[in-house]
Amino acid sequence: MRNLLKAEIRRMLATRLWSGLLLAAALIGGGLIGAMALVGPENFDPPMPGLDTGTGLRALLGILGYTAFVPAAAGALVVTSEYRHRTAAVTFLFAPRRGRVLAAKLATYGLVGLLYGLVLAGTAAAALFAVAAARGIPLGLPTATVLALFARIGLAMVVYLLIGAGVGALLRNQVTALCVVIGYLYVGEPLLMMIPGVNALYPVLPGGATAALTDFTYLADAMSQQLGNPAVQLLPPAAGALLLSCYAGAAALVAVVLPLRRDIT
Repeated sequence: MRNLLKAEIRRMLATRLWSGLLLAAALIGGGLIGAMALVGPENFDPPMPGLDTGTGLRALLGILGYTAFVPAAAGALVVTSEYRHRTAAVTFLFAPRRGRVLAAKLATYGLVGLLYGLVLAGTAAAALFAVAAARGIPLGLPTATVLALFARIGLAMVVYLLIGAGVGALLRNQVTALCVVIGYLYVGEPLLMMIPGVNALYPVLPGGATAALTDFTYLADAMSQQLGNPAVQLLPPAAGALLLSCYAGAAALVAVVLPLRRDIT
């Protein structure tokens, strides 16, 4: 198993995907949070509460959850590339026990997702504290709470990369998998939030679970108020974490079981 893990890590390092993914994490985390903090949420259109309030700070950090389509798309891309370029066939010839190979691949995907989350959260935290210090703004939450929120966001990114891998294993077609992952996370869930009655499902969807985990209620509350819909009641943070773990487990199961039973040629 150790040799399989080494082989999968070497395979990942031999591609440009992992370096591009980590670069994207740094740009999204440090760049996005740094720019928004520098401008100031109170200067947005429409204005948001400032960084010196707990509501404004949670809203700003929660926006990072809406960039989860990046690791999800990466997970789908990695898995579907195995089918597109037929590299899995060569791997299984050298290691016929598919279960162990797929477990090694899944562990590698999880490691990449964890690195992505660490870079995203680390650069975002550095940018936020640096900008707040430069502007002389006291943050509206204790430092420990802010760091805990960043940690939750980073862990959520691991889940989304595994979800993307599960979608890739299920659909196998690269373009279709990417369209489904990005379309659902970037368009599908926000649209569901606008439909009365249907929006009650949002708390148990991946986006709602992420919002609960990161305590990001600003967007759901603002959308409900704008549309005149009843406010969406998100799950408690612990329940959101548990639900996300279930999504990660289900995606991992799909990513492992389907290739065991399918012809990969």
